[in-house]
Amino acid sequence: MRPLASLTALAALTALFTLTACGADPAADSATGGSGAAKGGTVTVRIPDPGNAGVLARGKQDGSLDEALAAVGAKVAWTGSAGPFAPAAQAMNADQLYFATGSITSGITSLAQNPGFAFFTATDPDPVGEGILVREGSDIASVKDLVGRKVAVNKGGTGEYLLLKALAKEGIPADEVERVYLRPDQTAAVFNAGQVDAWAVWSTYAVAEIGSGKARFLADGSAIGSDNYSLNAVRSDFAKEHPAIVEALYRYLHDNSAKERRDPAAYLNVFTDAGPTAVTGKAKDVQIEFTRKGGTVDPIGPEDIERFRTVARFYADQKVTPGTVDIAAHLLDVESLS
Repeated sequence: MRPLASLTALAALTALFTLTACGADPAADSATGGSGAAKGGTVTVRIPDPGNAGVLARGKQDGSLDEALAAVGAKVAWTGSAGPFAPAAQAMNADQLYFATGSITSGITSLAQNPGFAFFTATDPDPVGEGILVREGSDIASVKDLVGRKVAVNKGGTGEYLLLKALAKEGIPADEVERVYLRPDQTAAVFNAGQVDAWAVWSTYAVAEIGSGKARFLADGSAIGSDNYSLNAVRSDFAKEHPAIVEALYRYLHDNSAKERRDPAAYLNVFTDAGPTAVTGKAKDVQIEFTRKGGTVDPIGPEDIERFRTVARFYADQKVTPGTVDIAAHLLDVESLS
């Protein structure tokens, strides 16, 4: 990706970590004012807990993230847990969270409301880890076979986008397939019980289904032609007050996402290799392969913005949003902060 030549300086700022539950950290509040403003000299950075895998989990475990942030006068307060972007956006707006991760698709639907955040990095669309899942043995052999069927999607996010994009590519009217709106963390049981015929989803949830040998992708991101970038977002006020911290976090994520792509296994089962958060067996092999073929955390370039705009227009055309969201008004040139 090429870095942005120029963007409206901090006019508005926008996705890296996602969360399902988020409450302010009392300890952090006692040490800081709004947007992490330090009273004692150290800025507290509220980030969703990363769980057991990924760059942030490794950084939490080995102390390297603390070290990187200490160099710019900051420390981490792990707040809530990783999950869908919509609640993370709400938490950023409420000054409960300063950074989060999500897709461009969920980002656009959040921007269509009253955003208090901006995007500062982009990771290329996942060619193999997202798509439309069907159960092994299903008689659904192509996207056209979804006509008259039920497909589980998360409303306004990656799942709904992938399904609509796949249907549009095949010239199938969207109303010929029934969308069943479910939270992704509640969908596996419904999918495996046969209550829906397919599930449009991303790697966080697809890995376990494919790894179990009970499901396969009918079409993955590459086949669908997905423009579904993963983005990192920052609370706007925080970025204005602490640009050096935003830049330091970007550098950390960029450098370590490249390391993760080279050695995916080192970023799995960071805290435990047993229990519900561990990835084991065939699922581990699937996750490693997905990560190797994935992208790295990079600055947002002009070519990325054009693809963001394509998604925004598509969502407006599909009536997911009431109009075309001006995505370019909510981007930050992370390499020009300091």
